[in-house]
Amino acid sequence: MTTINPIEHKRSSITAFFPAYNDGGTIGSLVVTTLHTLAELTDDYEVIVVENGSTDYTVEVLHELAAQYDRLRVLTHRHSLGYGGALRVGFASATKDLVFYTDGDAQYDPREIKLLLPEMQPGVDVVNGYKISRSDPLHRILIGRLYHHVVKLAFGFKLRDVDCDFRLIRRHVFDVLELESPDGTICLELVKKLQDAGFRFAEVPVHHYHRTYGTSQFFNFRRLRRIPPQLIKLWWKMVVLRTHMPAIRARLAARGRHAGVSDTHISYS
Repeated sequence: MTTINPIEHKRSSITAFFPAYNDGGTIGSLVVTTLHTLAELTDDYEVIVVENGSTDYTVEVLHELAAQYDRLRVLTHRHSLGYGGALRVGFASATKDLVFYTDGDAQYDPREIKLLLPEMQPGVDVVNGYKISRSDPLHRILIGRLYHHVVKLAFGFKLRDVDCDFRLIRRHVFDVLELESPDGTICLELVKKLQDAGFRFAEVPVHHYHRTYGTSQFFNFRRLRRIPPQLIKLWWKMVVLRTHMPAIRARLAARGRHAGVSDTHISYS
């Protein structure tokens, strides 16, 4: 794995953001750890939390943190935006050149941003984590594996772990992509549009930890029932109709890049 060049990466500017819903028991340590980690990597950084209609004490924790840390911005929404809505707000609010995000439940260690940053080499647009092993109950591991194989086959994904929300992305890609999904399918939409637009990926193994607070918003039976129709709708729109491609080509052309995009432009390392 590439080592960090301290001089080069002191010039990197990084936004780290977290969508947070009922993460009162984890969001405080996640934010503080991230602030300390970014301070080691760069002198130009910010942390954003998109609070998403929590009913526990997440908001109180965030207000206390915001009073102590001037590099922290808290965007509070008292009505849920949905997971997709929270991610769209985070991406739109980021002001730095690189954007890192993961979930507020602390199942990933934000200190492992140090593993992603060295792989953000010239020509790489996205550094995507993949879980070394999944630390979840058995039923979640089995459902997760089934989900992974289904979406990888259906959408033609080349990543090892599409469902790993531990990513470092160049902010300029959002000049090309327009995200629409209101729910958890936004991660599939994001990766599919990045891939179809020809942006380059690198992949890095990261650790995944047991949830210590709260419950999963994805793995409950009410939401699991919604997944098949949501996936079919997204698959039809993105794989069959490919309705996203005209806008992507137009935006790439406006940026002075070649508008004829194909999967052959994509590289994985």
